[in-house]
Amino acid sequence: MYAFLNGGIGLLKGRAVSTVYSNSPVAASVNRETDLSDDRDRSSDFPEALSSAAHELKTPLTIMSGYLNLLLAQKLGPLTPKQTDVLTDMQDNALRLSSFVQNLLSYASMKADRLAMQYEMGDINDCIREIAELWSQRFLDKPIAFYFFPAEGLAPFRFDWFKVQHVVSNLLDNAFKYTPAGGTVWLHIEPHFWDRRAGTHKPRVDRRRSNNRVPNCCRISVSDTGPGIGPEYHQEIFEDYVRLTRSGTRAEGHGLGLSIARKLVQAAGGKIWVESTPDHGSKFSFLLLLHPPRTSGRPVTQ
Repeated sequence: MYAFLNGGIGLLKGRAVSTVYSNSPVAASVNRETDLSDDRDRSSDFPEALSSAAHELKTPLTIMSGYLNLLLAQKLGPLTPKQTDVLTDMQDNALRLSSFVQNLLSYASMKADRLAMQYEMGDINDCIREIAELWSQRFLDKPIAFYFFPAEGLAPFRFDWFKVQHVVSNLLDNAFKYTPAGGTVWLHIEPHFWDRRAGTHKPRVDRRRSNNRVPNCCRISVSDTGPGIGPEYHQEIFEDYVRLTRSGTRAEGHGLGLSIARKLVQAAGGKIWVESTPDHGSKFSFLLLLHPPRTSGRPVTQ
């Protein structure tokens, strides 16, 4: 287990006995950005225009982030505490903007029906650890305790490295928004058996209760200690432009993060869901197939 505390990452001995169900969005009013929804239907050129705008932002944003990292590492000279605070705040906002731009690119690709999975053999622990380290400082600054539990004994398998990081980043962003200061966020990876059998005939042996089940997928979960989500919103929060807010508060973001996460997961043949009740936290999980199809996938529409 990795704990992102006191400005660093360290390996903590021991394993979590149980997974805490925390929360993300709040069970309250559902705000839909209908103006954006209307705009996207006005022109068939909308996806191309959106993609072009996002690409134009991506290059200067990458350069800016690189210089910020260089300055914060004090490679160009020492910094005063005040300068460090200012640069850290700039880096935090650069990360938010980068996430927004990536969501725009993904959304444009989906609308233009150009989403394809790029499967390559890789270590899922390394993939998720990389994105966890990028998020660790933001959680520390809020402050929120952040714990990462890599999977034990999970062999490398084929998956789309960057799209998986995109999904995890969107889930961490969701947890960051709705977890109050002093709260906790957990990121877990574990082997999982997904029973996808069809049909109504009950087998002689219930494989779900068998101890001989061989994992056929990887389960990645983000849990938090936020306000929780009512069961009536468990499906709706994965739709475009849906944001949950407390009464009298302003919703953050554009309501695309969870929608894009769902489409990316479904494009890889997996599934995503939330377990949550109001005032008892939320847990978002998604599954990655250990043996994905050889052909590139496209999102499943529902």
